[in-house]
Amino acid sequence: MNINQIYVNLPVKDIQKTKEFWTKLGFTINEQFSDEKAVCVVMKEDNIYVMFLTEEYFQTFSERPVPKGDTTQVLVAIGLNSREEVDQVVNAAVENGATQHEEPQDYGWMYQNSFWDINGHGWNVTFADLSQLPQG
Repeated sequence: MNINQIYVNLPVKDIQKTKEFWTKLGFTINEQFSDEKAVCVVMKEDNIYVMFLTEEYFQTFSERPVPKGDTTQVLVAIGLNSREEVDQVVNAAVENGATQHEEPQDYGWMYQNSFWDINGHGWNVTFADLSQLPQG
């Protein structure tokens, strides 16, 4: 099996604020899949997208309730091309209303920073240099 695209669907309260937040972090929007009920954020062109759906619209895809309050249903991890890009995205997120999830972690071969976005979704942002991965 060869998956060629991934669409992650997450519920949100406010589409416009969500669109503005992710645009300020440097991500583009696929307007073809966006409207007043959904915004499609391009994580990797032609391959990976996050569909932020209003809670009401999200509910049309599942009979399970949307989590309320301080709950965590999923943590999404994205890999970037450098440590600088990782910190740039996390810092921009925090400057635009997100909260720091934990202190950055440096494992030598992998660097990670993280945030809770304006909708409470957790994002681990990483850079890994697999050539530095300890063997054995």
